[in-house]
Amino acid sequence: MLPAEQPTFCRICEPTCGLIATVEDGRLIKLRPDKEHPITAGFSCPKGLEFVHVQNDQDRLLHPLRRRQDGGFEQISWETALSEIGARLREIRREHGGESIGWYGGNPTAFSHSHALWLGWFLRGIGSRHLYTPNTQDTSSRFVASALLYGSPVVVPVPDLDRTDFLLLIGTNPLVSRGSLISAGNLRERFTEIVARGGRVVVVDPRRTETANAFEHVAVRPDGDAWLLLAMLHVIFTEALADEAAIAAQTTGIEALRAAADRCPPELAEPRCGVPAADIRGLARAFATAPTAAAHGRTGACLGAHATLVNYLIDALTIVTGNLDKEGGLLFGRGTVDLTRIAHLAGVDTYDTYRSRIGDLPEVIGQLPAPLMAAEIETPGKGQLRALIVSAGNPVLSVPGSTGLERALGKLDLQVGIDLYLNETHKHADYVLPAATFLERDDLVIAALDFHLKPFVQWTEAVVPPRGEARPDWEIIDDIAGELGFAAVSGLATKLVGTGRLGRLALRAFAPAAGRVTPALLIDLLIRTGRDGDRFGLRRGGLSLKKLKANPRGVVLAEHLEGGMLRRRVFHRGHQVRLDGDVIERELDRLLGSPPPDVDYPLLLIGRRDVRSHNSWMHNTPKHRDPSRRQWAMVHPKDAADIGLSDGELVRVRTAKGSIEVPARVTDEVVQGCIAVPHGWGHLDGGWQIANAAGGANVNEVLPAEAADLERASGMAHLNGVPVRIEAAAVSG
Repeated sequence: MLPAEQPTFCRICEPTCGLIATVEDGRLIKLRPDKEHPITAGFSCPKGLEFVHVQNDQDRLLHPLRRRQDGGFEQISWETALSEIGARLREIRREHGGESIGWYGGNPTAFSHSHALWLGWFLRGIGSRHLYTPNTQDTSSRFVASALLYGSPVVVPVPDLDRTDFLLLIGTNPLVSRGSLISAGNLRERFTEIVARGGRVVVVDPRRTETANAFEHVAVRPDGDAWLLLAMLHVIFTEALADEAAIAAQTTGIEALRAAADRCPPELAEPRCGVPAADIRGLARAFATAPTAAAHGRTGACLGAHATLVNYLIDALTIVTGNLDKEGGLLFGRGTVDLTRIAHLAGVDTYDTYRSRIGDLPEVIGQLPAPLMAAEIETPGKGQLRALIVSAGNPVLSVPGSTGLERALGKLDLQVGIDLYLNETHKHADYVLPAATFLERDDLVIAALDFHLKPFVQWTEAVVPPRGEARPDWEIIDDIAGELGFAAVSGLATKLVGTGRLGRLALRAFAPAAGRVTPALLIDLLIRTGRDGDRFGLRRGGLSLKKLKANPRGVVLAEHLEGGMLRRRVFHRGHQVRLDGDVIERELDRLLGSPPPDVDYPLLLIGRRDVRSHNSWMHNTPKHRDPSRRQWAMVHPKDAADIGLSDGELVRVRTAKGSIEVPARVTDEVVQGCIAVPHGWGHLDGGWQIANAAGGANVNEVLPAEAADLERASGMAHLNGVPVRIEAAAVSG
């Protein structure tokens, strides 16, 4: 049989780059960028192209496994695995209640149209609030800022790159990350076009990242972003550079922000953020006087001690200069499915509707802080976590407090893994079930629809059948739910289309004979819903799954996002952005009253992105596996000289929680007083069945992870700007 080519797309991050898959005899043999893709136009990063090796990796998990008495694993049938898992979950629920069962869903769940939804419905079906994800390691603070500003955590405006005159990027490195909470194809080209038309791209970061090196760089002290942004607002308010008409029309509560900014002149901020006062003033004036401007931040802005405040101030800077809901500024997404409004009407875009049992921290979109899992397992009482399912994740490497979490996992009554590989988290698992890759399932990434700068939607069929006995995650979740006596999506479709005659006919027409609600059915129902004023329901004509299947490279809905969406995207009373509130005012006071730096730990630790690495799960291919090529500590020459450290030597990085040793790269790429170490490494050496382990040091072993260490506003882990001291390992012994 001759090789066949099929358009599809990558599902590692938000750009969802278009790919062409070459398949021969049911096996993937090649992936290449799709030059005809209407959005990414032949662009793709190495991670997506390297996925062919993940797909065909001989070390993939392909059969259900059960732990033996000696600690090893044995292959069992799906029927046996599901029956035994179901029996043990029923026993735990009978003795301790459904609230004792929890789930950790890793990063890939966000890029599946079914995985996150099915696991969320599963937990609601058993009455548990124990849902944990990587959000408290990368995004929760952004979502909380949106909840406070716009009335919904899922409302995240995106910068209008095609028409802006001034783009301010804070704590983000899109030339490596390829864009987070934004989908726009080749961002290097987009940024270059801004400069070519006379605009500016300015990158605020403690490190001269690949993006900062290509454009303008403002070198900020780690975790100094809030000071810088508040001082910029001081200049804008005191020099009458704010757009008062836009403030009056779009917002309430400006007085609290004005008062806080008044207390933070650039001279006060300079020693805290490391940016000279004159440069702060110049940056503020340039942003405020540009014809159009947009500020955008990502993980670097989400991980510090004042993360929620930083994200609030990023949007506030755009808002007070009159650039929100304006072409060239920040615009609200317009996906084919109005997910933000649907989520709000369904009451699932929640913030602080309940709190964690340990630490009294708020839920964010139904998720609790992942660093609390160890304490939730080990602390007796009602709601104690006794069973944990981990899908598409490796929290032992990716969640702060790794050592404590690994210890706690061994105390669970039941642990189940669903993944492509055996990983470090599965060391104590009772069962590990083989999941299909994203190339082995159909898909439409609904979570990314509102992040497209050019409104766009694409459906893909599975490229190849699942290898071995692997199954799509949603099927596994549905089967486990069935063992517990309910359907994971019971009643969902009815709620979506209603109980009227049209809704009943739709379900009868779309549902398979077995009555199982599938992701394809759900997607078809979602994209057939439309807006009639503020009412939702099935619409005749328009998009459908059939039409998307007929257009395998997707459908462009409009050439640009448009302004005028404020009333549809702001859910506070009067559809006005709220700039005040108890949470923000407390965070402003906490910033302005924060203590000076810790003299015992004089340096500050930050993370680092790598174009060939993605958290902990892209280290299984030959080009990604070697940590010596991917994980090193960037140390400024002055800081290295102070301790007698030479390039290539091991540096010991010590926090209040412990220490790790990492090879050093001495470079002025980081500011003095900063050290950059990527997370996600620390893979076991193969001593318990992990083949081809990548090794490296697990920085999460030494990062703050107690409830008191987490940000009160969002439960966010403190991963950037962590106080450390360093020693030359060879010298200190």
